[in-house]
Amino acid sequence: MHPIKTTVDHTSEAYQANFTTNLASVERLKRELAKSTLGGGEQYVQRHLKRGKLLPRERVEMLLDEGSYFLEIAPLAGHDMDAEFIGAGVVGGIGLVSGKQCFIIANEATVKGGAVSEIGSRKNARLAEIVATNHLPSISLVESAGADLPVQHKIFVPGGAGFKEITRRSKARIPSISVVFGNSTAGGAYLPGMSDYVVMVKKQAQVFLGGPPLVKMATGEIVDEESLGGAEMHSKISGLSDYLAENELDGLRTAREIVAHLEDQPQPKRIAVEEPLYPADELLGVVASDVRIPFEAREVIARLVDGSRFEEFKAKYGTTLVCGWAYLHGFLVGILANNGVLISESANKGAQFIQLCNQQSIPLLFLQNITGFMVGRSYEEQGIIRNGAKLINAVSNSTVPAITVMIGSSYGAGNYAMCGRAYDPRFVFTWPNHRIAVMGGPQLAGVMDIIKRDAAARAGVPIDEAKQAMAKQMLEAQIEKESDPYFATARLWDDGIIDPRDTRTVLAISLLAAYQKPFTGTMEWGVFRH
Repeated sequence: MHPIKTTVDHTSEAYQANFTTNLASVERLKRELAKSTLGGGEQYVQRHLKRGKLLPRERVEMLLDEGSYFLEIAPLAGHDMDAEFIGAGVVGGIGLVSGKQCFIIANEATVKGGAVSEIGSRKNARLAEIVATNHLPSISLVESAGADLPVQHKIFVPGGAGFKEITRRSKARIPSISVVFGNSTAGGAYLPGMSDYVVMVKKQAQVFLGGPPLVKMATGEIVDEESLGGAEMHSKISGLSDYLAENELDGLRTAREIVAHLEDQPQPKRIAVEEPLYPADELLGVVASDVRIPFEAREVIARLVDGSRFEEFKAKYGTTLVCGWAYLHGFLVGILANNGVLISESANKGAQFIQLCNQQSIPLLFLQNITGFMVGRSYEEQGIIRNGAKLINAVSNSTVPAITVMIGSSYGAGNYAMCGRAYDPRFVFTWPNHRIAVMGGPQLAGVMDIIKRDAAARAGVPIDEAKQAMAKQMLEAQIEKESDPYFATARLWDDGIIDPRDTRTVLAISLLAAYQKPFTGTMEWGVFRH
């Protein structure tokens, strides 16, 4: 592998403009992420603290090893959505506990008592998926009122699947630990009930299917919360609790001790780590702040991989897709990065490259900046659909871990071919400049305008130009809004927007997680149309 030689001119007007705009986008990201740490608001935070309880993020911090990373997943879920809080009432991410990489999930008890909203249910499902696909031990820091009852019709059925998956993970020898800190009712009670290990905090944890009011209504029995489902009752009588903790810190200590005795995790093959030759800060100047402006994918790769070294595959063929091997934090990865629109040759090259990585069981890294597949008569005659299908076939049936980072646009079938969310990459992250849609706003509005004009011409109906122009403008504005990275991340189309300068670290944590589940590549594929 040879180092990539950068051609970036730091003094150029384009570099300086990109840097300024991208830095502003990163500063906005920081502000939005800060909002996600506020829970249900100052009033509810203070009420929680006055009860002598730690805040959910404090529990996470005290559970983690000193100096551990914490890669938070979907921190902006629910962003700017009706009836949702930023973060969707749950904190989830990857960190080190007793030296082992674990997935930690904490109910945000200051948000409606930890009740699960519609987006919260979808976020919980995504977090559980990450746990299962990467074989990560999970630690749930539980304080939940169960389903948010006004939206129960949206979460009741999918919520049930979440409990099923906990038991299936247990069958697959993926341990789950629940530490219960407060009132956990109905669905909040099933979570510890399905876990392999349960810790309850004395005088705080209360777990029951129905609280005293429901019990009285259903049976006429009058009972207090502690007798009905307190930690001591469950530790001494029902047997639901395996460990009775004296306080919250004792509960967290107990969880760490449980993790310490778990089976050691697989250690992936790694070489000595080298920093890239070029600083990560330069990514802000390298990457175009406007997704309509192309930028060189190799310049991005040079600022992510060890020693900036890259062994490029078929460098002179299908040049709009850059493929090759590199080490990232000591992990060998196969990289596919867009350097323009996908054409037949690029799709063919990508499919072959994915086969080669599967042959050697090498994880894949997709760097998406794609407007889609090339359209036009000559490209259709050359078989763009056939060759594009070949690439999508390879992506669909590949069995090595894949991680996707959307570093620019992600439009149309290009999203599919470059391993978008629908193609089950282990992780999907985006940059603040990212845009995602079937196509760009102006293009989509223009297509609809042509369709409407053609339909009017066939019907012999005159066009109201003012009305047509307004409809086109409104549709373009709608697509622009729905293509925004915050719109996408709010709906869990990705696992989070990240600062481009943090990408190398995020990928290292993600690769380490992926290696916790042993994998081999496949050499079995569907039918390729040659």
